[in-house]
Amino acid sequence: MAVKIRLARAGAKKAPFYRVVVADSRSPRDGRFIEILGRYNPRTQPSTVEIDVEKADAWVAKGAVPTETAAKLIAIAKGEKTAPLKTAGKVSKKAAAKVEAAKKEAEKPAKAPVEEVVAEEAAPEAVVEEAPAEEPVVEEAPAEEPAAEEAPAEEPAADAE
Repeated sequence: MAVKIRLARAGAKKAPFYRVVVADSRSPRDGRFIEILGRYNPRTQPSTVEIDVEKADAWVAKGAVPTETAAKLIAIAKGEKTAPLKTAGKVSKKAAAKVEAAKKEAEKPAKAPVEEVVAEEAAPEAVVEEAPAEEPVVEEAPAEEPAAEEAPAEEPAADAE
């Protein structure tokens, strides 16, 4: 028999409150249960959570599996900030999407600070690497030298005047 710790709805129409119960997983939500562990009222400000933590821990030790919501409420009753990881095994689509997004964020490399990026862009190393690669420019330089020889020839003619 699979035993779960879950919520059973009670209260009037549009005014719910819940009992935290231990029940057979095959029984209906508001149907037969084994034991009442506490109450949860979401309509009060702040929400009221009254759970016998010792009984809940005893049932978990016996093998009862809390649902995701029941696990969160038990953690709140204990005063913990995060819920225990022992849940029913079913994960909602939203929770699975959040986990996937967190994994992708962890895999991405961290962005470099702005100062390092500016230093990399301003580095003259990139210019130095490009200059040796442009050897045809060096070959064109000797072609300009004869033009430079003509210019000095004109200068002596200017001196003769």
